[in-house]
Amino acid sequence: MVTMSRATEDYLKTIFNLAHRAEPVTASLLAHELGVSSPSVSAMVKRLEDGELLTRPDHRLLQLTPTGERAALRVVRRHRLLETFLARILDVPWDEVHAEAELLEHALSERLEERIDAALGHPTHDPHGDPIPPRDGPHEEDWGEALAAVPPGRRFRVERVSDRDSAALRYLGDLGVLPGVVVTVEEQAPFGGPRWVRVGDDRHPLGEPLTHLVHGHVVDGDAS
Repeated sequence: MVTMSRATEDYLKTIFNLAHRAEPVTASLLAHELGVSSPSVSAMVKRLEDGELLTRPDHRLLQLTPTGERAALRVVRRHRLLETFLARILDVPWDEVHAEAELLEHALSERLEERIDAALGHPTHDPHGDPIPPRDGPHEEDWGEALAAVPPGRRFRVERVSDRDSAALRYLGDLGVLPGVVVTVEEQAPFGGPRWVRVGDDRHPLGEPLTHLVHGHVVDGDAS
C-alpha cells in the first residue's frame, strides 16, 4: 500500500490533470510539470505501480488505475474547494489561489473539507471554472473547446480558464475574460497575429498562447 504523502498526492493530481487535458502522460512530461528530475519520477512511478495506483498501457505512457483515479479525485476536490474558499471568503485574487491551495491541500482533514464545502453551499466549480469533484459519485472533467478554435463571427461562453500561468490569469481577469462571460470573436489577424475579441464594450487582441488557456462553448450561432 502506498503512503499518501505530499509527493504522492502531487503526482496523482498532476497525472490526473494532464490526462484530462488530453495530453499523453509520459515520465518526461511529468518531470517537467513537477520540476523534478527523471530519476525521481522513475522512482515514484515504480512506487505507484507497485501500489496499483498507476499502470503503463505501453512502455512510454502512464495511466491511473481506477483506484489511482479515485485517490487523485480526492486531492483535486480538496484543491478546488480550497481555491473557492480562498477566493470567496478571504478575497484572494483568482491568480493567487492556485499556489495557496497547493500548500494547504495536503494538510486539510476530511472533516474540515466537508465543513468548508457546507459553508460554501456545496459549490460545483472553483474560481477558474474547474468542476469540483463530489465526495461520492461520478465526476465529469469537461474542457469544452479552446477559444483558439472558435472561428471569427461567433459568440463564445467562457467556462474554464487554465490556472497553469498566474500572470496570464491576472491579465485575462483584468480584461474581463472570466467563467460565465460571453465574448465575441471578431477577427483573426493574419500571419500568426492576435485574435481580436469583444468583451462587453471593449475590444482586445489575444495572442495564441492566451486563446489556448480559455475554454468553453459557442453560443447562439454567429454574432450577427
